[in-house]
Amino acid sequence: MSSAHSAVPTAGSVPSPSSTSSTVPSSAASAASSGGAAPTIAELLEFVRRTARNEELIASLPLDPEGRTWIRLDGPGGSEAWLIGWPPGTGTGWHDHADSIGAFTTAAGALKEHSLAVRLPTDGWKTLELTDGVDRSRELATGQGRAFGQNHVHEVLNESEDVHAVSVHAYYPPLPRIRRFSRTGAVLRLEQTESPEDWQ
Repeated sequence: MSSAHSAVPTAGSVPSPSSTSSTVPSSAASAASSGGAAPTIAELLEFVRRTARNEELIASLPLDPEGRTWIRLDGPGGSEAWLIGWPPGTGTGWHDHADSIGAFTTAAGALKEHSLAVRLPTDGWKTLELTDGVDRSRELATGQGRAFGQNHVHEVLNESEDVHAVSVHAYYPPLPRIRRFSRTGAVLRLEQTESPEDWQ
């Protein structure tokens, strides 16, 4: 996936095709959902928090000074999960996760999330003018995370000049698509729609 600064998965997020990847089972994956039931937002958040405390797993992620790196994890209840490394100064750009719910937690370093407190139309538009008061920002230091519902629009950034960040993300159902946006002031423009084939 492309990003505003460098190739970065949406934090909540998924990897870019240019990133280095592998798949690693997470020991935390088995507990969050039982009996084949779809995981809840709370279960996804608990999973990413628990996984972010797995020091051995976090240390296994290769870090690159230029672009994001990532490892695919076994998420709870059939969810899609990722361990993602963020070089200094990288970010996702504005995007959403379609009908998937999700959660992410910072495992090392710090991330900043900018989000919109408004639900966008799902289809049929190219440009929207946002109203005043819809912008939200939060800092997510090591150990801090958040969960979100369907059609959550945000961007995630590592604003550090010299420190990598690492985060854990989970989505359910597995991401069917990601819409990428550009933003100029209050104007949000749909730039492209990505499908799983674009990042896996």
